[in-house]
Amino acid sequence: MSEPTGKPNPDEQGSPEQQAPEMPGEQAQPELEQAQASQQEPKPEADPVAQLQSQLDAAREEAAKAKEVYLRLAADMENLRRRTQEDVAKAHKYAIEGFAEALLPVRDSLEMALALENQTLDTLKEGVSATLRQLESAFERGKVVVLNPVGEKFDPNAHQAVAMVPGNSVDPAVPANHVVAVLQKGYLINDRVLRPALVSVAQ
Repeated sequence: MSEPTGKPNPDEQGSPEQQAPEMPGEQAQPELEQAQASQQEPKPEADPVAQLQSQLDAAREEAAKAKEVYLRLAADMENLRRRTQEDVAKAHKYAIEGFAEALLPVRDSLEMALALENQTLDTLKEGVSATLRQLESAFERGKVVVLNPVGEKFDPNAHQAVAMVPGNSVDPAVPANHVVAVLQKGYLINDRVLRPALVSVAQ
């Protein structure tokens, strides 16, 4: 009788066909774990220096664009300021040009009247009337309005009183503080008093 050796008897182990087959899931398990492990591994972070350099380049580009826009606007504003100064200077220098042009026919008429010889009183009066109409037309073009406030209420902003007279000294009678007579006409230019009218006012 032989003693047991502790080693498995080949006869007792059975053939390879009799051993339990491996399950398919057991073979795929390591591969799945390896894929999950690779997914869970942290990705390498981007270089912070490269990120800062990229941001710096973008900021420099934006700053260059903003500077270009600013310089263009500054040049436009300078041109506008210069043109405005020139326009204002021309306006001051030639402000009276239109009115002076309207007065030229008046001067021409006066010179022609003086050049005529052997004038009668009627022709002289007719010539003066025509010249006055030309002057009135020039005043109208220059926005110059005549102030002849007979019978109107006294206005210290547009009238200058030189005398106080009884209101019943004229016919019809004039109420108190109203203009009785105009001694010298006044003038407005664009609603601004150019010369006040000299008037006598009813007491």
